[in-house]
Amino acid sequence: MEISVEIQDGLQLAGSSARVQDKAFEPLLQKIFSDVSETGNSNENDGALSSIEPAVLKQSYAALYTLVLEACKHDADNSTISSILEDSKFSQDRIDIFIKCFQEKKQVIRSMLSNISHTPPHIVDVDWRLDYYLKNKHIDKINQPTYQISLKTEQGHRGTKDVQFSCSLEQLQDLVGKLKDATKSLEKAAQGS
Repeated sequence: MEISVEIQDGLQLAGSSARVQDKAFEPLLQKIFSDVSETGNSNENDGALSSIEPAVLKQSYAALYTLVLEACKHDADNSTISSILEDSKFSQDRIDIFIKCFQEKKQVIRSMLSNISHTPPHIVDVDWRLDYYLKNKHIDKINQPTYQISLKTEQGHRGTKDVQFSCSLEQLQDLVGKLKDATKSLEKAAQGS
């Protein structure tokens, strides 16, 4: 798990008891874990956080928030998190507090992260029909087939959605050819790995 320089700087601020007092550290963590997991009242500890300089609070909050998300994303174990926090000059007490809070909320956060998706929808079904146009309002004779295609796509937890389009015979043949090429490419890639 890699942490950027900006996040490391923020973690060093959060680990410094001169910048983030001990009495404010645990309320800061509680606010972060509450905000990340979207549980509880995140405003309940704002009074304890007022002792932290606003710029330090902002940078520490962002760094710890990012660490929580990255650690959950990578399913980091306690030793990995401990080494990151030790490198950021955290005391053993602060490391223990962070790991305790992390273990309490880890599964909830991982569950929430699993619902976030940036993958394209998956095609699960295809419906089609052939329309044959004899004429239209501009030209008396067209005599042209048109295919009406409806792709049913699955978008993870958001359900299904229909993608509809029309195409001529040539466009449909081109689409089928490209799909065959894509299938061959995937088969080659699967055999090569």
